[in-house]
Amino acid sequence: MTGATPTAAATPVPADGAPHWPAPFAERPVDATVTVPGSKSLTNRYLVLAALADGPSRLRAPLHSRDSALMIGALRQLGATIAEVPGDGAFGPDLEILPIGQDGAAEQTGIDCGLAGTVMRFVPPVAALRRGATLFDGDPHARKRPMGTIIEALAGLGVEVRSPDGGPVSALPFTVQGAGGVRGGHLAIDASASSQFVSALLLAGARFSEGLHLEHSSVEHPGTPVPSLDHINMTVAVLRGAGVAVDDSRPNHWIVSPGPIRAFDLRIEQDLSNAGPFLAAALATRGTVRIPNWPAGTTQVGDLWRSILSTMGATVTLENGTLTVTGGEEIKGGDFDETSELAPTVAALCALATGPSRLSGIAHLRGHETDRLAALVAEINRLGGDAEETSDGLIIRPATLHGGVVRSYADHRMATAGAILGLAVPGIEVEDIATTAKTMPDFPKLWTAMLAQGPGAEAAVAPAAEKDAPRGPQH
Repeated sequence: MTGATPTAAATPVPADGAPHWPAPFAERPVDATVTVPGSKSLTNRYLVLAALADGPSRLRAPLHSRDSALMIGALRQLGATIAEVPGDGAFGPDLEILPIGQDGAAEQTGIDCGLAGTVMRFVPPVAALRRGATLFDGDPHARKRPMGTIIEALAGLGVEVRSPDGGPVSALPFTVQGAGGVRGGHLAIDASASSQFVSALLLAGARFSEGLHLEHSSVEHPGTPVPSLDHINMTVAVLRGAGVAVDDSRPNHWIVSPGPIRAFDLRIEQDLSNAGPFLAAALATRGTVRIPNWPAGTTQVGDLWRSILSTMGATVTLENGTLTVTGGEEIKGGDFDETSELAPTVAALCALATGPSRLSGIAHLRGHETDRLAALVAEINRLGGDAEETSDGLIIRPATLHGGVVRSYADHRMATAGAILGLAVPGIEVEDIATTAKTMPDFPKLWTAMLAQGPGAEAAVAPAAEKDAPRGPQH
């Protein structure tokens, strides 16, 4: 069997100046082996820990993307030394990190958060540990993302946080005035808007003089859980791997003991969430996609693909480290709870399904790069679909889709959702595919390479071959 043949035509440049990307339509089932870049979630967590560690660290096969570049830039501004060194990964060099020094003079610096939630939330507690003022700002939409919890948390720890105009501060931009240390202790926060608030404080907690006892407690909505607990479990795991004692035995409580963060040398797993669109291609085209080096055990939420895609009618096997997904004769709808960052890919498949679907437990996606729930409903319905919002998710019913433009909203997962729909629906174009550079700079090239494959080939594109995601039509 040969790979699918991409067919698309160029379209005019929209008013915002970003060319439309003609999403390739699959004229036959895909048959491909794909390797994706390293995990963004793991790369940025380990970068923070390396900047706070007790010696030099090395990250092997890390992600090289806009989000990781923003994290590297932020930690350099705070005094860490981060150098690229030759590695054996297909997607770029390794990183060597020398931690932030302890005796720096009081200095003012600025940090560009872009649209990276891990930067705007993970880095302020690190900035509080140094002496001097650190101004945080980012892309225009970053100023709309929920930040009040981390700002209030820092204030509760005795850290001064102020807005540029001296008024109340609840979002970017703001300045953290570090005093050279944070006392720590017991702190209660409302993390119902994002698990990143918890992870941000846990990552720095071991460096607080009294450690940290963090408690999630929602005053306005008692009993509201923290979303994306899998990501908090990942944070706890990486901390323990660096020798930090963390007690998470009580629900909604995390106790981090004060002490050193041990330097490390480790390889980053490939991003299982970013593997999702490629695996989804197997269902959308009734083909087969294989991903080698799938971890036998992982803290990544993307490992849920194995159960999600099985529920949707695919045959899923993990043998000798290779995950193989083969699409069935139809895509089945279903009920999917707490799909977190996987939701846009799941929603795209649900829009192609033969039965109705409900996605729940994802209300927090309204505060991501864009309001993902509203965006998914708007774009699915724009193509003739039948989707609606619920209080905590989506309902998507079967409908015949047609071609059209899928708007990306500067959100990488909205762009990849459009690419999935384009496999099964001719005439779909994605606005500003370059937004995928946030976590996967070579997505358009990987996508095209996947479709061009036959059995036994492999799609893996090194960033050196194409540094920036293309903005023009791809043929």
